[in-house]
Amino acid sequence: MEILTILIPVSLLLGGIGLAAFFWALKTKQFEDPQGDAARILKTDYDDHPKP
Repeated sequence: MEILTILIPVSLLLGGIGLAAFFWALKTKQFEDPQGDAARILKTDYDDHPKP
């Protein structure tokens, strides 16, 4: 039972870090164009040989 005194704060800390990372991603507009990314992978006009 003593292990819970370590596991509960550690799990709360990791959850808080994950929540902070999520809010940071929202603030820096990481999720602005999800439809554009979904459509971009289906395009067939990709460039096999980039310009030198």
